[in-house]
Amino acid sequence: MNDGVVTLAGTVDTYAQRYAAERAVERVKGVQAIVNELDVKLSGATERSDADIAHAAVNALRWHTQVPEERIQVKVGNGWLTLEGEVDRYYQKEAAEHAVRNLTGVKGVSNVITLRAMPTPADIKHRIRSSIKRQAELDAEQITVETSGSRVTLRGTVRSVAERRDAERAAWNAPGVTRVDDEIKVFAPLSVAL
Repeated sequence: MNDGVVTLAGTVDTYAQRYAAERAVERVKGVQAIVNELDVKLSGATERSDADIAHAAVNALRWHTQVPEERIQVKVGNGWLTLEGEVDRYYQKEAAEHAVRNLTGVKGVSNVITLRAMPTPADIKHRIRSSIKRQAELDAEQITVETSGSRVTLRGTVRSVAERRDAERAAWNAPGVTRVDDEIKVFAPLSVAL
């Protein structure tokens, strides 16, 4: 680790392993940023054509109950999946990515699904703060929430990249939110040896 920045380098067998390594480092105290340079090197048994990956992705989206598959398009190039379309809620965007992340032959996933603008409830700020408070790992008093229509801005400090992601997820999950500006800073004493 160099000034709170961790670089992951080397090769892994699957995209799922690359993703898991990044999630594990997010939870390390003192990590402020992650550079993921892990390269996915598929073995002969796990290599698939882009057409096979596309068919598998469409089926995975179709079978996932939280994904409105009729609103999502899949593009595949050299084993890299791109998800496009528009959904009503952030959890649907996350569910779509989760549905395809572990498919055999996938080297990476770009999730560019957007959220459909919806009427914003008047109490959106209260809902977000309540959600943040329910997450035991977060110190809600260290995070401020500002709203402007369907746009939310988060500011403050947290102890890890994972806590920052959890706060952002809480904001995205509020009804009517179409944009989250995450200005939260990660601050933790650097006492970690890697």
